[in-house]
Amino acid sequence: MNSEQPRIRTEVQVMFFDTDCGGVVSNIAYLRFIEIARTLLAEKLRLPLAEMAKTQKYPVVVRTEIDYRCAAKLGDRLVIDVWLDRLQRARFWCAFRITRPADGALIAECRQTLVLIEMPAVKLLPLPADWEKYRSCASSA
Repeated sequence: MNSEQPRIRTEVQVMFFDTDCGGVVSNIAYLRFIEIARTLLAEKLRLPLAEMAKTQKYPVVVRTEIDYRCAAKLGDRLVIDVWLDRLQRARFWCAFRITRPADGALIAECRQTLVLIEMPAVKLLPLPADWEKYRSCASSA
């Protein structure tokens, strides 16, 4: 990957509320994990939360794909990597990789499709012009 590519790495610890009665992370918790990472990536892309609230322009998830590779369990420390994977005129994709450093296990691979929307009109917006520099970094897959 290109070193100019926007990328974030963050860590989470699996808590009781992330798990089912067997101590295994429930599928809904993965959405929270990737939401945390994607929000940090948005900050790097100059879409900070406070600015979104002020301008009423928000990235909106239109599709999420998650491939579960290995179970994460109560108490695990996980690393979530997220990067800007692909850009079109009005859509973009973020890719995620969740791993458990303790044993090197790949826990999940995820991908989300997003658009930028202006509220309250729910108006679809083109991607910011300054993101054009990332187009050559993002994969064409």
